[in-house]
Amino acid sequence: MVQTANRPPRVGIVTVLYNSDDVLDDFFASLALQRGVDMKLYVIDNSATDSGAVMSRRLAEAAHIDAEVVFNNANAGVARGNNQGIQMALADGCDYVLLANNDTEFLDPQTIAKLIQPIEDGSTFATFPKILYHGTNRIWCAGGTISRMKAITAHIGDGAEDDGQYDRPGFTEYAPTCFMALHRSVFERVGMMDESYFVYYDDTDFVWRMNLADIHLLYVPTSLVGHKVSFSTGGDESPFSLYYCTRNRLYFSRKNFALPWSIVAQGYSALAMLAKCARFTPAGRKSVLRGIAAGMKLRAPSATPQTPQTA
Repeated sequence: MVQTANRPPRVGIVTVLYNSDDVLDDFFASLALQRGVDMKLYVIDNSATDSGAVMSRRLAEAAHIDAEVVFNNANAGVARGNNQGIQMALADGCDYVLLANNDTEFLDPQTIAKLIQPIEDGSTFATFPKILYHGTNRIWCAGGTISRMKAITAHIGDGAEDDGQYDRPGFTEYAPTCFMALHRSVFERVGMMDESYFVYYDDTDFVWRMNLADIHLLYVPTSLVGHKVSFSTGGDESPFSLYYCTRNRLYFSRKNFALPWSIVAQGYSALAMLAKCARFTPAGRKSVLRGIAAGMKLRAPSATPQTPQTA
């Protein structure tokens, strides 16, 4: 995985737009600061209008960023958008792919280079940074776990003030793909994103498959990113988010867990969402019920679920 001394690592940065115009200035300003890597940006625009695509081309040109912009003229989903960008980056011969949400800001010029260096050194095939809630000193993600019983993920350090207590690098079971660097060989071993998810849990599924392939995520706390959480989907309790989180939680359980854990996770997930319904709006409650019905019906690709080792 080590690059030649005369050539910086070639990094294909993939970002998927959906009504993202308000966050693009910060994202492109962050990219313009980066040093120590040879970048090409792949912008996949799933918005109803092409304003984000037009804005991306303008900002890329102004910042002298090599960029390819695709306007899908439809919301094809985050998973499919990521796959489009990944395939373009691999076809262009990129050594690494950085999956990056455009609602992120990273002001250290070495943010991306610090993520690539451990992969170049042969320490791992995948890395992610310390991620803060944007504009605060509170941690959003410093690693994570996947619960086999509940079919949910938990972020290490979520909500804690960053006092340096999570400054030790190390491997972790889970991290979201909102800012994740991957060696190109990962996709040969793991495959692409499962587009059935559309949005939410597509990253959980991908990281689950990475773990099964013995590819483990390295947390690099010297690389720091701010995340404007849930900017494009309206928040965690919008009808949109409630539907897809409920549906995909059940689908993830059915696809990836062997019996009896699959049944346990599905039952727990459905009951947990129903118990929360009282606090949701009428539209939110309807979305949960629709999500449960859809999650029980959605068919997974042919694969043998893996039995989890612990609950």
